Amino acid sequence: MTMRMVGSGRLVGAGLLTLTMLAGCAKPGELVLSDGVGITAVRTACPAVGIPDYTGDITTFRSPAAGATADNIDVVAAMTNVRPTCNESGDKVYSQASFDVLARRTDTRGARRVELPYFVTVLRGGSAVVSKRVGTVVLDFADGQERARASAQAGAYIDRAEATLPAEIRERITRERRAGDQEAAVDPMTEPEVRAALARASFELLVGFHLTDAQLGYNATR
Repeated sequence: MTMRMVGSGRLVGAGLLTLTMLAGCAKPGELVLSDGVGITAVRTACPAVGIPDYTGDITTFRSPAAGATADNIDVVAAMTNVRPTCNESGDKVYSQASFDVLARRTDTRGARRVELPYFVTVLRGGSAVVSKRVGTVVLDFADGQERARASAQAGAYIDRAEATLPAEIRERITRERRAGDQEAAVDPMTEPEVRAALARASFELLVGFHLTDAQLGYNATR
């Protein structure tokens, strides 16, 4: 499973998530790796923010008994325009994702309110769920209106100490290496202790629609 930037009750294959960072500008105190040997990376206490594949869209059907067919579709909605913000000034890092939901209904008769559930979860090390909450985004369709739009936001706190690399690991990664030295031939990122420390200090804030197994399967196979 991959991450796409701009669910469900289960995070399928969470350990295989590939992240595209939404936030990554260097600031004072961040770990910035860059030397003549070719190590380059930027790291902060703020988590990466994204939507797991297959959870950024939701489709509801008028009659569940009629099956997941095109002529039975009731409402289709998609998350878009994810906007991350992060405050890492205190002992608790607060990360927030604001997003828009664009929806379309097939029956435009009458005014209608549609409530769609979404989740926000914090993942540590690519697989461990630290926290999870479920919210609701509300869409209001006017009489005769096919489309509706709504905005929502989700956030979570992360312990800054847990998202910070130990000093010994930081020193091992940023240690100056000269071409020709024996240790210059070894990428510190491949060392088991370094990789384990990076995993422990890596957090992700994930948002998506809170899908049933049937809805998740529909998204994965359509």
